[in-house]
Amino acid sequence: MTKLICIVCPKGCHLEIDESFNVTGNFCKRGEVYAKNEVTNPTRTVTSTVKLNSKILKMLPVRTDKPIAKSKMFDVMEELKKVEVNAPVNSGDIIISNILGTNINIIATRTIKE
Repeated sequence: MTKLICIVCPKGCHLEIDESFNVTGNFCKRGEVYAKNEVTNPTRTVTSTVKLNSKILKMLPVRTDKPIAKSKMFDVMEELKKVEVNAPVNSGDIIISNILGTNINIIATRTIKE
């Protein structure tokens, strides 16, 4: 039996999932889906920064455009260390396309004019 706290909504249901993937403690269907995914293939959205050549800021905030496998998070962070971006940059611009062959992009989360 695995115990989890659901992070899909602010309610924070205390979930239990057994070896047969039966979920209890959820108040909605999303909790059941979350628990099954968390046990079989946990994913997270990665948020970080990359170097930025700009007069205003030295770092650009970025994130994945979709959740990525938790097992790949540290590899993604290593790739981000290698990146340097020149201003101008718009929020939503793709900074790295298809990172690590995952079909997931790294996108800017802030607009920098200069």
